[in-house]
Amino acid sequence: MKRKEFIKGSAILGLAMANNPLLVCNSGMYHAKTKRKIHSILSADPVNVGTLPVMRAFAGDQNDMVSPYVLFDEFGPVTMAAGSDPLRVDAHPHAGVTPTTYFLEGTGHHKDSLNYDFQIGKGDFMMFNSGKGAIHMEESGKQLYDDGGIYHGFQIWLNTPSAHKFMDPTTMVHRLEHMDIVETKDYWIKVVLGDLFKAKSKIELFAPAFYYHVKMNDDSRLDIPTVATDNAFIYMIEGSLELEGGRQLTKSQVALYQRGDEVINLYAESKAEFLVLGGQPLDEVVYSYGPFVMNTEEQIKLCMQNYQSGKMGNPDMVNR
Repeated sequence: MKRKEFIKGSAILGLAMANNPLLVCNSGMYHAKTKRKIHSILSADPVNVGTLPVMRAFAGDQNDMVSPYVLFDEFGPVTMAAGSDPLRVDAHPHAGVTPTTYFLEGTGHHKDSLNYDFQIGKGDFMMFNSGKGAIHMEESGKQLYDDGGIYHGFQIWLNTPSAHKFMDPTTMVHRLEHMDIVETKDYWIKVVLGDLFKAKSKIELFAPAFYYHVKMNDDSRLDIPTVATDNAFIYMIEGSLELEGGRQLTKSQVALYQRGDEVINLYAESKAEFLVLGGQPLDEVVYSYGPFVMNTEEQIKLCMQNYQSGKMGNPDMVNR
């Protein structure tokens, strides 16, 4: 992987801290010869984005191990009373990156300078391909305002390959029919991106990547095959997992895997819920400044000029 560069003052500089817990499970693992080894385990940090509380697992600082992803936030879970003010991130720009939003519970409202205005619900997956630049606003949705409930999901940024950084932006919401499910007595897996076993997502990408939402039952084992040269990581939503080497992954932690082997071995002593993500590393220099993710400092400066001159849209119009 090529060295990454970050401009001083970047808003996406990572807040996650590495740690190496010595917790060891009562092992229920069986060990494959090609099992992937853990590079490190991180603990997500609480931050606020607008009025939205999030747990941030990484933000630009782990690029060599998480590419093609560049930022990972879990928002909520927050219980909202009917009629309460929306949790909101006011209109802001992006360029060169595709923020994705996936809802576990509740509803969201997305509005952007491309004239898209969506209500997004549980299980939906939205991709805001910002390309050469666009503005969007995000907040909790109408159903939560009307009825109250739990607001919980993920915003995870996919880096856009250099060949597509300056394409026209677009927004897409993908419902369940665009994804696929694998289910056995031991586990349930939604294949949001990529493919796994005989399941395959219909969502098209610029570069190979995968995104699995997994629930495991008590005393269950799961071997997840990957391409040995791909990156792979796991984020724990609820419960705990036994990983390679007897390491334990607990709530709000992310395990980054080394490349070189194929199979991720997992054991759940009790019910567990988590995300598994990764894909082909882009192997491109990354320059970032806040919501702009590019390949050169000159491109970052151009993004800032385009935003300031109004070429990405009018924030006041998006905020209405």
